[in-house]
Amino acid sequence: MFDIKLIREEPEIFDTALKRRKLEPQSSTLIEADTKRREQETRAQLLQTRRNKLSNEIGKLKAAGKDASQAIKEVANSKEKQAAAEEGAKLASDELNRLMAGIPNIPLPDVPDGLDAEDNVEIRKWGDLTSFDFSVKEHFDIGEALGMMDFQTAAKMSGSRFCILSGSLARLERALGAFMLDLHTTEHGYTEINPPALVRDNAAFGTGQLPKFKEDLFRTENGYWLIPTAEVPLTNIVSGEILDEVDLPQRYTAMTSCFRSEAGAAGKDTRGMLRQHQFTKVELVSITHPDASSIELERITNCAEEVLKRLGLPYKTVLLATGDMGFSASKTYDIEVWLPGQNGGQGNYREISSCSTCGDFQARRMKARYRSKHQKGTRFVHTLNGSGIAVGRTLIAILENYQKEDGSVEVPEVLQKYMGGLDVIRKDT
Repeated sequence: MFDIKLIREEPEIFDTALKRRKLEPQSSTLIEADTKRREQETRAQLLQTRRNKLSNEIGKLKAAGKDASQAIKEVANSKEKQAAAEEGAKLASDELNRLMAGIPNIPLPDVPDGLDAEDNVEIRKWGDLTSFDFSVKEHFDIGEALGMMDFQTAAKMSGSRFCILSGSLARLERALGAFMLDLHTTEHGYTEINPPALVRDNAAFGTGQLPKFKEDLFRTENGYWLIPTAEVPLTNIVSGEILDEVDLPQRYTAMTSCFRSEAGAAGKDTRGMLRQHQFTKVELVSITHPDASSIELERITNCAEEVLKRLGLPYKTVLLATGDMGFSASKTYDIEVWLPGQNGGQGNYREISSCSTCGDFQARRMKARYRSKHQKGTRFVHTLNGSGIAVGRTLIAILENYQKEDGSVEVPEVLQKYMGGLDVIRKDT
């Protein structure tokens, strides 16, 4: 959501920012709806003022024994007119909010312009690509050969894009989540949260999933939404709150199941665990002072990168172009991990984390503010989120980067204590 006052004052700047998102100008439509709202509100206020004045006059006329019928009639008429004006103001306000709710956040100045992922800009790389002296396999071939990754049984009960992990691979996924949470809470200063996996409309609206992306979500019959990411409940912790400036930043982390319909992913990554309807992810969310959000974006990205460094997984970090950014983001870094089994064993980088600053875009939708001792009133906080990181895709990366010719998989050293000392996953483990 946006500040309509700023749009009225600088419509060209707003439309130019939308053009970077490959969108048509919107300022005139928004200003027109806002003008109708303000006109109706002003009319209602004037009618209220006039009725107050008439009420005083009626009292005086009655006290003086004079005829007040004309004034009483005007008061009755003004009530109807005021009600009509208030209804008109509400309709205009609802229309303005509907229009603004469908417009994505505007990109920050340093975000590169571009149509899609081809225009993203590489920022840095880390780690040497794993070399093999045998023909490498993709994660699903490795997992199925181990007898610990079962897509057929999952499909029997749930359909496509589901998987059953068992034995050491199930434990490996649990170990990864525990490792990530321990790292973020003990070294990175995040507070661990165990949030609801079901949310109401207002929560999904607050972070930008609704109304535009309802087809990407799963909804229960009684009106709840299954969370597509823990960003939704974690960010909504501050929904409707007025925080003290001294309590910023607030940083939260959670490991949850995430649910996505993958409505636009037909034909993409149909084999394996890369794109599923249900997956596990560790999420990072920061609530910050507006002056600190740019620094916080670098921090949250570094926290996510550190997970891959500790696991010894090569990756690269890219700055997303305007055409590749998410709806609520004003700037995004994607972290892409190296998967050597992709492209027929030639390898490829695939997204494993996305870290974004949303400025005050989500805060306005959620009415999340802070109060400063040094200035009157309140201001909107800034919100940030990032995957810290996707657990299932990390498991994929370990299987492919740590695979051995005999089909076994080495366990990264930092995970071995979470695996009961197990250092190699074999078919019989």
